Amino acid sequence: MTGFWQTHRVVMALVALALLVWCVLRLRWEWLPEYLPLAAAGIWRTIWILAVTVLLGMTLAIPLGLAQAVGPWYLAAPARVFCTVVRGTPLLLQLWLLYYGLGSLFPQIPWIRGSDLWPILRQAWPYAVLALTLSFAGYEGEVMRGAFRSVPKGQLEAARAMGMPRFTILRRIWLPQALHRALPTLGGETVLQLKATPLVATITVVDIYAVSSRVRQDTFITYEPLLLLALVYLVITGVIVLAFRWLERRVPARVA
Repeated sequence: MTGFWQTHRVVMALVALALLVWCVLRLRWEWLPEYLPLAAAGIWRTIWILAVTVLLGMTLAIPLGLAQAVGPWYLAAPARVFCTVVRGTPLLLQLWLLYYGLGSLFPQIPWIRGSDLWPILRQAWPYAVLALTLSFAGYEGEVMRGAFRSVPKGQLEAARAMGMPRFTILRRIWLPQALHRALPTLGGETVLQLKATPLVATITVVDIYAVSSRVRQDTFITYEPLLLLALVYLVITGVIVLAFRWLERRVPARVA
């Protein structure tokens, strides 16, 4: 059985290599050198938006999940409403509401127009980062809620009986185990977050998707930019999957 799977992998690798060679030799790539700097900038912007929104989103998701799991009603209810609204409305709608809503409101407020933040707030990327961050936090808040509740209560009660402060229990026992239980889901959600980043092109943020659209508009070449775009997303997805598998191996060791 092992030999069969090894043969299967070799055949699939050869097929993929043949397809790659065919794409390189038969398709039109003369546009690539001209747009390569713009494509590199778009890839970097996509990775930057993904990393920032995932980190900020998780920073919000942890207290959202904790509030829903054990918080008092005046914290749990707003957290539950926030997660429900975010998960119940399309991300594109949230993005447009922030960009065209706040983006149209801020210019009418004199003290904002005269502040040092105005050169930043007049750009599109802060609204893209805010929308993707809130969206990620809404989904991961529910994930963390389930992860916090899945930690055995006996461990927490034993830590309290030993006189551990609540923050120490959270930092050393509860949060690490909750994160370990949530990691497989968080990895999948991070991949979905990557797939959501092309929406920022709708508010003029030039990510890698916007670059491919510009190539199609300028050169009327359709398939090659899309194939290159798919390859970029596949590579980034592979890096995300490997990173989370590494984390899944490391987190239990740290907990122990």
